[in-house]
Amino acid sequence: MATLTRNDTPHFAEGTRFLVTGGAGFIGSNLVDHLLERGFFTRVLDDFSTGREENLAHLQNASGFDLIRGDLRNPETCAAASRDIDIVLHQGALGSVPRSVEDPRTSNDVNIGGTLNIFIAARDAGVKRVVYASSSSVYGDDPAGTKREEQLGKVLSPYALTKLANELYGDLFYQLYGLQNIGLRYFNVFGRRQDPHSVYAAVIPIFVKALLAGEAPTIFGDGLQSRDFTYIDNVIQANLLAAAAPAAACGRAYNISFGENTTLLDLYEKLCSLLGRSIPPLHGADRPGDIRHSLADISLAREHLGYAPRFSIDDGLSATIDWYVKHLS
Repeated sequence: MATLTRNDTPHFAEGTRFLVTGGAGFIGSNLVDHLLERGFFTRVLDDFSTGREENLAHLQNASGFDLIRGDLRNPETCAAASRDIDIVLHQGALGSVPRSVEDPRTSNDVNIGGTLNIFIAARDAGVKRVVYASSSSVYGDDPAGTKREEQLGKVLSPYALTKLANELYGDLFYQLYGLQNIGLRYFNVFGRRQDPHSVYAAVIPIFVKALLAGEAPTIFGDGLQSRDFTYIDNVIQANLLAAAAPAAACGRAYNISFGENTTLLDLYEKLCSLLGRSIPPLHGADRPGDIRHSLADISLAREHLGYAPRFSIDDGLSATIDWYVKHLS
């Protein structure tokens, strides 16, 4: 069963207090659930521009839960959210490569300006550690089949540029101010609560939503492009391991994935099999800014964070399909 347990994540001192930015979003809300289940005070900062009210509805009366409705672009809001916090898990951002291509200014203001506000707020509040979400998109046009942290290409989208800027700020704040921080380069995260309704939805929820409706989804390009799909519980584990890692691991970013690539055509076949559907997909033109192949070398995360992902794409897809059938059917 694809379920993370307490034994998969590190120990934190009793009374440790967490801030999760973007805590109403897909990844953020799953982190919040895990932290509250373990008994930690958890504050959420979210403006609900992309986060969903229903992701937190079950927590309204939960002990140790605090919600601040606010914008990362507001320095005062970030300062208030960081007060009396030990560890920040910074997930708040405007995701999606296509969104950033259409509207680069807002992606810049939220993803770079907002992250800078969080770093400053964490520094000034004496936060012990910031773990922030980066992205495999920073590899850009790097031709290597396997992505390694030290080898970057030219970024292909404003979104990728914002994530690279976050990493540069993280390194700078560690060197200048001693702010302990670790970036996590996520590779195609999927799982429960990933929104299938947004015009910028990710590929797995798009495919599942269409197949459940008996419709043919569109694959952009030939479908032979490949991704390292990463189940949400692996990402929860990575965030908490990064929060507890030795100080020597700070000031840099690490690949977070399962370490196995899957083409979109293979992914589509897996989903059709799990859902009992036989619908040929449609094909559209390649999308600008998309990377052709993305596979992570996770050896540095294993070495420095103790990261050992338990859940393969097959483990995760089975659990994810169960969630979508329950919530979309």
